[in-house]
Amino acid sequence: MPVAISSLKYESAHSGAQKITYDSDGYHLVRFPYQAAEESYDPWKMHDPAAGGGTSKYPDARSGLIWPSHDGWGTLSALVFWAADSRATEYRARFVRDPLNLSTKYDSTATTDISATGGGQYRSYTWQMFVHPGTPVGLKISARRGDSGIAVPIVLAEFKLAIQTDVIRP
Repeated sequence: MPVAISSLKYESAHSGAQKITYDSDGYHLVRFPYQAAEESYDPWKMHDPAAGGGTSKYPDARSGLIWPSHDGWGTLSALVFWAADSRATEYRARFVRDPLNLSTKYDSTATTDISATGGGQYRSYTWQMFVHPGTPVGLKISARRGDSGIAVPIVLAEFKLAIQTDVIRP
C-alpha cells in the first residue's frame, strides 16, 4: 500500500520558545521549523516554504501547514507537551483543514478537550479523513481557564500526515 508521509517536529530546546497567540477561533496554530534539524521527515515537500504558492519563514503562520501531496485517506497524528502551568484547567487540540483560509475555508474536525492533570500536560491525538492537494491541514491548540485562553508554553510538538494513496473505490 503506497503511503506519502510528512512528519514535523518542534522542540523549544532547539528552536527557541514558540510565541503562543490565539486566533479568532480561540486556538493557536502550532508552527514547525522547515529544516530537518528537528528530526522532521518530508520527502514529498508537503511542508515546503513555497507550498500553496506562498513563501514562508518559520515561525510565520504558514509554517504550521502541511499541504497534502496526493488525494487519499489521511491519518493525522500529533503530540503536544505543554509546560507545567497551574493557571490552565483544560487543554484542547483540533485538526483543521485550511486553518488560514487560503483555499477552501476553515473547517475544524476532531476537537479534543481534556482536563488538566498535575504537572506538565502530555497529549497525543489521532484522526483520519480524506485529504486533497490544495487544502492544507494544521494542528491548533488551546490552554484555557473557562472561556479565557492562556499562553501556556509548548515544549515539544509533532504533527504527522500519512496519506494512503490507493483507496479502493466501488
